[in-house]
This record gives sequence, C-alpha cells and structure tokens, in this order.
Amino acid sequence: MKIAVEGCAHGELDKIYECVESLQEREGIKIDLLICCGDFQAVRNNDDLRAMAVPEKYHNICTFYKYYSGEKIAPILTLFIGGNHEASNYLQELPFGGWVAPNIFYIGRAGVIQFGNLRLGGLSGIFKNHDYLQGLWESPPYSSNSLRSVYHIRSLDVFRLSQLKEKIHVMMSHDWPRGIANYGDKDNLLRRKPFLREDIESNQLGSPPAEKLLNELKPEYWFAAHLHCQFAALVKHGDGTETKFLALDKCLPKRRHLQILDLPAEYDGDKQLKYDIEWLAVLKNTNHLLSVKNVDCHLPGPGSNERYNFTPTNEEKDHVASLLQNLVISNDSFVRTAPIYKPNTPKRAPCEAIMNPQTVVLCEKLSIDDPLQVALARMGRSMKQPEVFETMEIVEKTPIKCLPMTLPAPVTPSDCEDLSETTSALSQSNSFLTETENTTSECDTPPQSNKKVFKRRNLAMYSLEEAENGNNTSDSLVDSDSPRSSKFACKSNAL
Repeated sequence: MKIAVEGCAHGELDKIYECVESLQEREGIKIDLLICCGDFQAVRNNDDLRAMAVPEKYHNICTFYKYYSGEKIAPILTLFIGGNHEASNYLQELPFGGWVAPNIFYIGRAGVIQFGNLRLGGLSGIFKNHDYLQGLWESPPYSSNSLRSVYHIRSLDVFRLSQLKEKIHVMMSHDWPRGIANYGDKDNLLRRKPFLREDIESNQLGSPPAEKLLNELKPEYWFAAHLHCQFAALVKHGDGTETKFLALDKCLPKRRHLQILDLPAEYDGDKQLKYDIEWLAVLKNTNHLLSVKNVDCHLPGPGSNERYNFTPTNEEKDHVASLLQNLVISNDSFVRTAPIYKPNTPKRAPCEAIMNPQTVVLCEKLSIDDPLQVALARMGRSMKQPEVFETMEIVEKTPIKCLPMTLPAPVTPSDCEDLSETTSALSQSNSFLTETENTTSECDTPPQSNKKVFKRRNLAMYSLEEAENGNNTSDSLVDSDSPRSSKFACKSNAL
C-alpha cells in the first residue's frame, strides 16, 4: 500500500493532484490514498470564505469548489483533518466526519477510520489553552471570537481518543505534539527556523494534548503540518515501540510538502474506507459528556463516583456493529448542502447552520447528539434543512496535465541547512524511513500562473486580521515563517 501525505493543502487541490499524478507516471507506481494534515480549505462558494479566519483581501476561492460541484472528481481517495484555516461552517456540519465532495473525506473533529487493514486517526484544529476545556458552543453566524475558537481543540475530543486501546497505525494532527523537536535534528531545525528557539527551550512549541495522545496511543506514524517546514523525528516509547514523526510544509513551489509512504502488503486488505467500530463505540459511550456551554467543563477521572473509563467492551462493540450493519463508507452518502461557486456572487457571512444528512444518519443509528444541533437548541434556534442544488456534469476522472519534471538528487534534512531553498516538493526523511519503506523521486509543485498574485498570497494569506492590524496573534502563521505557540501552560488536570 502506498500513501501520499500532504502538509498544509490551503485549497490547492489541483496542484496537489497534479503532483501525485506526475509521481505515479514518473515512478510507475499507484498511490492508494492521499492524506492531508489540515488547512484543507474546503471552500464551496463565496459565503464559505466569510467563515475562514483570514483577512478579506486574502480570500481566495482556490480549487476545492470544482470537486464539490462535480466539475472534477478527485483522482485518488483523499482524507483530511481540519486546521486553523478552514471553512468552519462546512466542517461544523460534519462533526463526526463525512464526505465533503466525492472521493474526499473529512475525518471530523476527532476520529478513527479504516482503509483496508490500516487504522488512521486524526485530531482537527490547533491547541489554545483558554478554550481547551470549553464546550462546543460555536455556531453560525460567527463573531470575531467564535470564528477562531471554533477550530480550537477541546478536551472532549482528546478524552475520546485516549479511550482507544486497539493499535493505531497512522495518526494525524495539524499542530505538532509538544516536545517533538527534541526527538529529531533540532539544530538543523533551528538553523532554518531560528525564531523557534525560545519556544523549544521553554517546551512551549507544540500541542500538549497531542503530546499526551502520542505517548498513550503510540502510533506507528504521526504526521503534522502547521509550522510550514519539514521535520522528521523518531520517538522511542518505554515499551519498545516507536513512532515515526514527520511534519510537512505547505503546498507551494520549492516547498517540501509531499511524502510517499510505502507500507507492507499486510495493510492492504480490501482497500475500502470503513467506519471503525471501537471509535464509534467510544462516541456512543461518551455522548452524555457533550457540553455546548461557553464555560470550562471537567471530564470524569479516577476517584470520581461515575464511570471514567469508556474503552468499549466486546459486547459494546458488537452492539455498535449490529446498529450499522454495513461499515463501508460509500460515496453515495455525499450531499451538496450549499450552492456551488459562481463568480462575482456577493460574499455573505453564513448565518444559518445547515443540517447535513450524513451527520443525521450516523447520529440516528448510534443514538448520539449532533453538537451543533444541541448548541442551537439551547439558544432556541434550529438547523436549516438542506436544499437540492444543481450538479455540474461529473466526469469519470479529472484530467491531469503532467508538467515536465526536474528531479534533483534526494536531499535529507541532515544534508542541507535550508530545505526551503531546494527545488523539491517531495522529501527524503533522515531517520523517518526504515529499510522496509521506500520513497519515490521528487517532483516540482506546479508553479503559480501569476507571480504577482503568488507573491501577495505568499506574504500573508495565512494571517489573521489581527496580524494585519499589527497585533500579535498566535492563532495562525504568516508567510514570513513566524509561528508562535501558545504561551499558556496546559494544566495537567485538563488532560
């Protein structure tokens, strides 16, 4: 099984698929799955741009809308988690995951799914200490505060993932697990990103909840993005197991944003996307812990007079399996709940939450609550029923133009001081790959057609309005490569 791993997609699906298709043709291989580590930007229309935490002058429709409308079909099954630059109104429709377009699947706020015999887990969003313990209270229309807090990780999602006991093979997060820099070539990282030194030395770089899950779940692989640079690390756990960590860059020319992972045939299975029984059982067991209040909510733990261990028993998993009957996640369940993109349409901030049939069906089968529906009901509001929107003619496969390739010799982080100056889009990792794994040749990311537009987006597309006004914000990264992690320590009882 071959998997392509993408860092920050930032809506550039055409370019990512072109790169994948070029690699397949060049190397004579077939990639079975593409996973993206956040900032996917599933923007369907101009209204969705208003639900993204970026300044208006950097609103860019990019290319996802073509796959949502049916103008194109993703040539490879694509899975993604959310980051801190997303069409939050759309992702809130699918808190437990679902198809955002044919052949493109969102894992959810947190989740585990199976592809063949491979188990993949994901945690969407980024960590901010001041929102971590709060309930899921945000809903459209978003305020300037909720537009950002809606993508902040919550303790309930981490608590649910921590109940898993069966082996996770691949784990994804947007921000890095805290302390991961100490397990790789830290000196090389600091030569490329010297402004990270203070956060690394104070152990503030990265997400404490992700660090907790890394040590508890001990996945074989952990992929991340967010900091817009490539970094490989190897974490050795006390029980003798190892986690191979790799962070990747954003999808831009001369950035190391794509990695091909070659897995043993034992993971192949039927190569179908399926629900994970253990995860669904955890969702069902913890449904009563859901809070939609804008206050800190503490979860049960040892010493409490209520159940705090929600790892499902065999009987509970069998019950969930009987409720679903068929675990295969079919593309047929995808529904367009918003109009497709039309140029020059006025931008309007989303004011109504739309009910997504995929979430409705899953909630009914498992008898669990949709967090957004509960939050609206608490305010005396209700979700809007989806309308039927026109569909563009769907072709069997997106035609991909393979550009001429320039393939320099592979470069590892230990061989080069500044990876951003190389001409590669696909990395060779130093300690990340073992003898049983292979990388493919490198490929060039298709360049922007308009250099002037590219330069403008490259300066500040990923910044927030506060950054534009000169305020210091740690919610997002500006293209000057100046990421800052939260300076708030994560309280131990919050994890």
